[in-house]
Amino acid sequence: MNINNNPRIIVVTGASQGIGYSICETYLRNGDIVIGCACESANKNINFLLENYTDSFYYHKIDVSKKNEIIYFSKIVNEKYGTIDVLVSNAGKNIFKGIDCEEEDWDHNFDLNLKSHWRMAKAFKPLLEKNNGVIIIITSNHAYNTLPECAPYNISKGALLSLVQSLMLNWGPTIRTVGIAPGFIDTEGNQMYFDSFSDPYKARQKIENKHSVKRIGKPEEVGKLCLFLSSNDAGFIAGTTILIDGGRSAVMQD
Repeated sequence: MNINNNPRIIVVTGASQGIGYSICETYLRNGDIVIGCACESANKNINFLLENYTDSFYYHKIDVSKKNEIIYFSKIVNEKYGTIDVLVSNAGKNIFKGIDCEEEDWDHNFDLNLKSHWRMAKAFKPLLEKNNGVIIIITSNHAYNTLPECAPYNISKGALLSLVQSLMLNWGPTIRTVGIAPGFIDTEGNQMYFDSFSDPYKARQKIENKHSVKRIGKPEEVGKLCLFLSSNDAGFIAGTTILIDGGRSAVMQD
């Protein structure tokens, strides 16, 4: 069932796997048109969407850490549609190098995990303004609480909370901006983390037990939250970031 009356045009970054892929699929099932991008060529996930949503899903290989590629992508979308309704700026990467990381790690982290979201918002602002659009920025629970080895990733994710506020304060009410901070989500990347242990099942169980709900999150749960936050029903939710972490942040210590 479409949560809105008419199909909307949605742009999703980091669309090829994990949370980004589920966000694309959620909007497509809702009857919307989705333009996805990621830094890799079409994989099995993207091919599935291209085959099953031939008239409503489009994909472009774009590295959002590069300014010129973002500008190119926005021009392609503008030429085809002239406007968009929702930008879900999701692309990011776990860069866990520690606070004593090399400067190139620091720069790469901020180019991808912070600056790309600002650049995407700027590039697509003219298209969003036409329809009183919505920007959703995907950050992380590491923006609130983190671990010693998770810098500089957590620092950029914390900065995204302020970016959400600033975009709303400066571009609202024409463009409404909200953030989502997912916790431990059951993605391909996190499964690789479990598989790095001698007993992956035990490793997963240990992580699940750290959550108040005794499980980790599903990618589609983030997708459904995106769908709601970009709907008219969420029109009074603005300039804030929603934490979706299964109660993990409620635990003072392990």
